[in-house]
Amino acid sequence: MAFILLENIREANDIKKIEKEKLPELAQEIREFLIEKISENGGHLASNLGVVELTMALHLTFELPQDKIIWDVGHQSYTHKILTGRKEGFDQLRKYGGMSGFPKRKESDCDAFDTGHSSTSISAGIGYVCARDLQKETYSVISVIGDGALTGGMAYEALNNAAQLTSNFIIVLNDNNMSISENVGGISAYLSNIRTAESYTGLKNGIENTLNKIPVYGDKLIRGIRNTKQGIKQFFVPGMFFEEMGITYLGPVDGHNIPQMLRVLRDAKKVNGPVLVHVNTKKGKGFEPAERMPARFHGAEPFDPETGLPNARRKKAAYTDVFSTVMCKMGAREPKLVAITAAMPDGTGLKRFRNMYRDRFFDVGIAEAHAVTFAAGLAAGGMKPVVAVYSSFLQRAFDQVIHDVCIQNLHVVFAVDRAGLVGSDGETHQGIFDLSFLSDIPNMCVMAPKNKWELADMLKYAIAYDGPIALRYPRGEAYDGLQEFRAPIQFGKSEMIYDECGLALVAVGSMVKTALAVRDLLKELGYSCTIINARFVKPLDEEMLAYLAKDHRLIVTMEENVRNGGFGEKVLEYYSDTQTEIQVMQIALPDDYIEHGNVDVLKAEACIDAESVFKKIVASYLP
Repeated sequence: MAFILLENIREANDIKKIEKEKLPELAQEIREFLIEKISENGGHLASNLGVVELTMALHLTFELPQDKIIWDVGHQSYTHKILTGRKEGFDQLRKYGGMSGFPKRKESDCDAFDTGHSSTSISAGIGYVCARDLQKETYSVISVIGDGALTGGMAYEALNNAAQLTSNFIIVLNDNNMSISENVGGISAYLSNIRTAESYTGLKNGIENTLNKIPVYGDKLIRGIRNTKQGIKQFFVPGMFFEEMGITYLGPVDGHNIPQMLRVLRDAKKVNGPVLVHVNTKKGKGFEPAERMPARFHGAEPFDPETGLPNARRKKAAYTDVFSTVMCKMGAREPKLVAITAAMPDGTGLKRFRNMYRDRFFDVGIAEAHAVTFAAGLAAGGMKPVVAVYSSFLQRAFDQVIHDVCIQNLHVVFAVDRAGLVGSDGETHQGIFDLSFLSDIPNMCVMAPKNKWELADMLKYAIAYDGPIALRYPRGEAYDGLQEFRAPIQFGKSEMIYDECGLALVAVGSMVKTALAVRDLLKELGYSCTIINARFVKPLDEEMLAYLAKDHRLIVTMEENVRNGGFGEKVLEYYSDTQTEIQVMQIALPDDYIEHGNVDVLKAEACIDAESVFKKIVASYLP
C-alpha cells in the first residue's frame, strides 16, 4: 500500500510541513499503516488507533526533542514513533534487536522517558519540570495519561504534588473509558459524568438555541462563548475536582478533532502552573473490529486486516486458561473463595469467574498495591482471596506483600501469571525477578508447576493452604507432557522424575521441560542423568538435596529467573551451610534487564535453552 504523505515524515517536526487541509488524510494513512504492520507482526493496536489525532496535535504544537512528551505505560506511542522518523522500524517491531513497542530513551532523543507500567507519567513529568526550572530552561513538559491509568494511586500522589508547581506543566488526560479491560471505580464514574454532564450540555444547548434567534449578532455571540476557555464550562462541568486540587482544567475536547486539539493545547501552554487537558477519544478508532473489541486488540497477535480474525488459532490451552478453569470449579466448592484483579480480568483469566460468581469477583483498577492489602483484609475477615497478577506488575506491590500479608501470616494466594520471559513487551514486562523477591520474604511459600496438570493441583493446594502462598507460571501454551508424573503435592517436597546417578538436573517450573531435552542430549553421549522437579522454591526440599549429594558429583539448578537471589543461590547456600562437598552449576538468567524478542530467541541468547545448557555441562563437567 502506498503511503504518500507518510513518505514526507522522515524526522521529528516534519508533520509541520504538511498542509492543514491534508492532516485528516495523514491521520487515515497512519491508521492504515498501523493496521497493515500490526496485522503482520502483532503489537498494540486499539490503543494506538485511538490516539492518532491526539499525537498529531501534540507534534504540531510542540518542538521535539526539545519539548518532552511522556507517555504513560507507552503502548500507545506508535504514532509518536512514526512522526519522529521511525516508520521503517515497524517491520521489526517488538522483535529481537528491533524497535521496542514502548518509548525508549536509547532508541530516540524524542522519547523523553522509558515507560511500560501504568500511572507513572505525571510523577516523571513533575521531575522534568523541576529539573527544567532549576536549570532555568524553557521547554514544555507534557504527560499523557489514560483514564484507566488514572485509577492508579501513584497518579493521585503525583496530582497532589503537581498542585504545588508555579510553572507550566501540561497533563493530557486521554479518556476513552477503556484501559485494557473496562474501567472500574469512582474515577471512571466521575469521568463518565463529565462526558455526559447535563448541567453543562443542557445549559449550553439552551443558550445557543436562544442566541441563534437573535438576528445578525447571534452567531457572533455564540462564537465568542465558544472561544472563552474560562467560560460557562468551568462552572458546570465537574472538572472542578481538578481545579480544587490546584490544577487548571480544560475540556473535554474531541480528541479526534485536530483543530480543537491545537486550540486547547496552545491555551494550555499559556498557563502558569499545572493544567489538565481532558481529551475524549475512541479506542480502536478506524478499525471496526478493534472498536467493537478493544480488549482483544490491546496486544494483538497477527490477524487478517479485513476481518480482524487471528491468522492462527491456538490449539493448546494456555496456563492462564488452566488457571481460569480451576478457579471456576473451585468457586463452586469453596464459598469463601474470592478473586481479585488489577484491571486485568481478561489477561489473568478471571473473566469466567466474574461471570459465574460476580459477588465474589473484585476488579480494583490499575492499583496492585491496593489489591494486595485489600486481599489481606479479606483474608483477615475469613475469606480465601486469590490475587491474579502478572509477575512484572506484582513488583508494584512488594511492600504490601511483606507488610500487610506476610507479617500477619494471612492466607492470600498469589497467582503469578507471565512469570519468566514473556517476549515482545521487553524489559518492563519480563517476569524474571519474582522467585528472588518472593522467596526472600518470611512466611511466604513459593511454588512453580512443571505442566498444566501440576498447575491445577498446585492451585487447589494453595486454596486449601493456610498462609501466604505464591504460584508462578509462564505465559503461553501449557506443557502437557509428563502427565504420568502426578504425585500429590506435599508441602516443601520436590518430585523425582528420573533417579539415576552422577549428574542431577534440579529444575523449577517451566525449566523441567528444558531439563528433559538436556537429558536426551546427554543420553545420546551415554551419560546417566537424574531429573528433579523442584516444585517448591521456598521452602527448599533439603531432604532431596541431601539425598542427591550422596551419589551425584554435579547438581545443575535450572530456573527462568535472575541468578541473584534465585533458586540456584538458595541451593548453593544450603550445601555451604551443611558443609557438603558437591559441585553446583547454576542455570539462570543474567543479572540484567532482558530486551524484547521471541522467547525462544531470548532463551538462547541468555544460554538457558537446552542446547546451551548441554554444551555448558559438556564443557565443564564431562571428560
